[in-house]
Amino acid sequence: MAEKLIADNRRARHDYHLGDRVEAGVVLTGTEVKALREGKTQLTRAYAEVNGNEAWLVGVHIPEYLQGNRANHDPERPRKLLLHRREIDRLYGQVREKGVTLVPTRMYFKDGRVKVEIAVGRGKELHDKRRDIAARDAKRQMERELGRRR
Repeated sequence: MAEKLIADNRRARHDYHLGDRVEAGVVLTGTEVKALREGKTQLTRAYAEVNGNEAWLVGVHIPEYLQGNRANHDPERPRKLLLHRREIDRLYGQVREKGVTLVPTRMYFKDGRVKVEIAVGRGKELHDKRRDIAARDAKRQMERELGRRR
């Protein structure tokens, strides 16, 4: 069960209140997997959507594999997510609410397979973001003061 992190979406924790998390497999081509091993993937503007009976990962940028040939992949193409039927139904039920979206929080290799963690996110307002930043700064300041006393 060794996990190797490919990309982490720290922006999602800043922009959304994250709820339920689901691990999903991703359908990829060979050059995409090789490019992922190089670790230059971006999840910042990515989201997941449910269309009919399928879940798709949209907006993930996997750069082209430099040693690839003319059959190289499109860096911005939508990628199918591998989820159980009941997981897709549950996620679709939550996404129908206003202001809720599916956000990929991290992408990683697990036992040689590419997995993505999808979280149900509700958008934060500006005052929520400011409150989180102030709380983080206060915690950092307290840690700094405790470090000085030791």
